[in-house]
Amino acid sequence: MELEAAKLIAAAIALMPIIGVGIGLGLIFSSYNEAVGRNPGALELLDKKFFLTFALTEALAIFALVISLVILFG
Repeated sequence: MELEAAKLIAAAIALMPIIGVGIGLGLIFSSYNEAVGRNPGALELLDKKFFLTFALTEALAIFALVISLVILFG
């Protein structure tokens, strides 16, 4: 196998965690909507936790993308 082909395969495998991030973000959004629907008074508290969990989960996707680009172009 040539080096370029191995780099492409490794970069594609490094992007696999993005699938889990997508599932996780869907669960975060659905639970946030359900919690706000049940208790609108807790909106301010839930917003803080929601944005924190959203940012941390999205950071995992960004890290996976960076690793993939390092493998591909490094």
